[in-house]
Amino acid sequence: MPDAPDRIRAAFADAGVTGRLHAVDIDSDAQLDVEADQPVCTASVHKLCLLVALHELAASGRLDLTEQVECPPGDRAPGPTGLAAMLDTARLSLRDLAYLMMAVSDNAAADLLLARVGLDAVNRTTDRLGLDATRAVESFGAMLAGVKQDAGPAGARALADPHVIARLRALDPARSNRSTPRDMTRLLRAVWRDEACTPEHGAAIRRIMGLQVWPHRLASGFPFDDVHVSGKTGSLPTLRNEVGVVEYPDGGRYAVAVFTRTASTAATLPVADAVIGTAARIAVDALRSR
Repeated sequence: MPDAPDRIRAAFADAGVTGRLHAVDIDSDAQLDVEADQPVCTASVHKLCLLVALHELAASGRLDLTEQVECPPGDRAPGPTGLAAMLDTARLSLRDLAYLMMAVSDNAAADLLLARVGLDAVNRTTDRLGLDATRAVESFGAMLAGVKQDAGPAGARALADPHVIARLRALDPARSNRSTPRDMTRLLRAVWRDEACTPEHGAAIRRIMGLQVWPHRLASGFPFDDVHVSGKTGSLPTLRNEVGVVEYPDGGRYAVAVFTRTASTAATLPVADAVIGTAARIAVDALRSR
């Protein structure tokens, strides 16, 4: 285990990313740290905090997860998946919006939920769980609008320019939704130990996280039929993140949070995606070898 952090740093360097990681055995105090207390921009990873806040409100009776929400096409937060990519009016329950938010990282679904839950409630939930470095400051639509504004009149083409990337507020933890890898594994551990919500609602959160469709980051490090990976990705220009839980058939459960940033502005960098799985596998193997 002592050489695992160095192996993870080497993997990050080989992939051309700056990386931060925290991994913890959910059922013991064993953990592994690679700059785990450095502030990071969460991007869509922060949807996990919203999901937990949603279920906390439901558990207290302040909202009903079967409540129906009208989802008109106008003014939806942009994105390539789910409601964000749809053209017509839809009507969905809060819990089905939560599914879209987590399984395909639907920004429009997330902002409809956030309008119902509120930023203050999300922050009260993370405060209650002791996530002192975690803060939601804006909606996902506002975050993307800020990227568009900061990019200027050239639009998406400008995001290939490192000078433009450097001025994006969404990439500055002091001005965007933020956390640390350690805070995120603390949140995951609380969800898996039924300390974040009642057991019924904890099970619902775990179910939704297990339905994420993206296999190219965290899950890529665990290509086994009997190992289950539940996660939530987050992406912005130069940022690729994922937090999740890896569960082995022998009962081992490991929360992992990996946040990376590349110097390259390319939108497609398979090696940068894959190193999230590589680093997580090194960390989990080290924890299992203790």
